[in-house]
Amino acid sequence: MRGYTSDMTPIQRYLAEEVAHDHVDGLIPRREALRRLVLLGLGLPAATALLTACGATPESAPSSPSPAPSPGSGTPSATASPAGPSPLPTEAITFSGPEGTTLQAAWAAAAEPKGAVLVIHENRGLTDHIRSVAGRLAASGYSALALDLLSREGGTASFTDTAQATAKLGEIAPARFVADMKAAVGELANRADGAKLGMMGFCFGGGMTWLLLSSAEPRLAAAAPFYGPLPDNADMAGTKAAVLGVYAEQDDRVNATRDAAKAALEKAGLTHELVTFPGAGHAFFNDTGQRYNPQAAAQAYERVLSWFDRHLT
Repeated sequence: MRGYTSDMTPIQRYLAEEVAHDHVDGLIPRREALRRLVLLGLGLPAATALLTACGATPESAPSSPSPAPSPGSGTPSATASPAGPSPLPTEAITFSGPEGTTLQAAWAAAAEPKGAVLVIHENRGLTDHIRSVAGRLAASGYSALALDLLSREGGTASFTDTAQATAKLGEIAPARFVADMKAAVGELANRADGAKLGMMGFCFGGGMTWLLLSSAEPRLAAAAPFYGPLPDNADMAGTKAAVLGVYAEQDDRVNATRDAAKAALEKAGLTHELVTFPGAGHAFFNDTGQRYNPQAAAQAYERVLSWFDRHLT
């Protein structure tokens, strides 16, 4: 598969393969998948070849493309019940980032905080779903800051097309992501008033969580990356965090990095647990998505709370 994406960065390759698998799983039509792959930098022949390599056929595609959703919102199914408590409201905030930049985030303050958590979004940017996660953490006793990694582009809300937001994330160098996340950890520490700090992220954001854990960030006491790809040659010697890695049984692509994550955690001597939820697929926690698995999501949320209760309080 990587032969079709050999000129892409690891982040772009991950995003491109995610688009291809979304099509193979019937979540987006072929025309829309090709459009998103071209935005990510693949030529049409390479995009077509990638879809084929992932198991797609023209006959498997839906007959008509679905409209591109707004990146600032999700469309939950009528029966979807989000995991965890009803969220507390979030507040849009800005704070100083690296090199004189201004970063955007959503802040949710717990009434009696036990700790504080940095939340990193999926590949669509800072959406209402991720704001809800921050609000749910606050309702569970953990003040939360959900960072917008598209802040320097004007924020997720400045994109009217989720595919363009995703493509822009693919263009950003990992070093910039690390710098912005480190600034967010600093902002979280300022707002948390001495509390221990944690981190969690989903899909792309899970990969970003692994990236920060591999970037000599000593201020984190705990982390919970959800089905995120491990960066190449990850070295976690510079962190002290206790890591709960969350995986889905039906997510072969990300699960292929699980053994490497285990080896890196063991080499760094970190407290860790890697848990795989049976019968669940990639993005099973997102109640606005078609892969949402309510039972697995509820169980995962309780596991994360238990982990944070153990390592952040």
